[in-house]
Amino acid sequence: MRWSKQARSRNSPRLLLTIAFASALTGLAQTESPRPGVSQTDAPPPVPVPFVPDSTKPAILTKPQAPSAPPIQLRFVVVLDPGHGGEDTGAKLGPGTLEKDIVLSISTRLRALLNAKGIPVIVTRDADTSPTADDRAAIANRAKAAACLSLHATATGTGVHLFTSSLTPANYGRDEFIPWNEAQATANTQSVRLASDVNTALGKGKLPVLLGRTALRPLNSFTCPALAVEFAPVNAGSGAASLTDSSYQQRVAAALAEALVAWRVDWRQRP
Repeated sequence: MRWSKQARSRNSPRLLLTIAFASALTGLAQTESPRPGVSQTDAPPPVPVPFVPDSTKPAILTKPQAPSAPPIQLRFVVVLDPGHGGEDTGAKLGPGTLEKDIVLSISTRLRALLNAKGIPVIVTRDADTSPTADDRAAIANRAKAAACLSLHATATGTGVHLFTSSLTPANYGRDEFIPWNEAQATANTQSVRLASDVNTALGKGKLPVLLGRTALRPLNSFTCPALAVEFAPVNAGSGAASLTDSSYQQRVAAALAEALVAWRVDWRQRP
């Protein structure tokens, strides 16, 4: 048989070899066995990866630093304790003149002067009431006062009598029990310094001053620097009437106010 030139070209050895090799690869792909134990139909489908917009991605957070605590600023507060009150009239200083009324009047004047100087004041009574000695000490101690003045009056002597507690100064441990009637022992050293400032101011006001120590309630239960301040007639032998003189009361109150202004500076510079 004779082959045409075109037929010989299609069935050349090189072309036949290429066709045979391609057919072999196709058959191998169709007959390849799966891996042992793995079925083509059992293979898990690929898990799609969700698209997360940038706005929903979790932010990288850093642990905030706790701010440093500011230093504790103690407030300068004065407690005024007008003695007696109510049925407890105190001493009778003359006809119709009672100690409870005199000390309340001076306390009211002193409170107004201190407020005008920007010094907050707490009083144990501002009317004709009679809180107990323990109530008075509790009011002062809750206030954490910088100064406590227990006010009294007498017809004996002259000028102003200043008393600190007769308790011996003592240092108690942080967790140590402090007897109620010995609390002032922890502040006695500062009370002596307060008495010095008051003594100086009264001297500048040309008021006679008598310094002493006493065991007195509620003075011994105060945990703040504290004094018992007793008012007497301004001049010896002038009688109790001078205690009712409004100008004398204002003079005494002004001197005490100046003393407490000086004490505010001293108290802030305490060790």
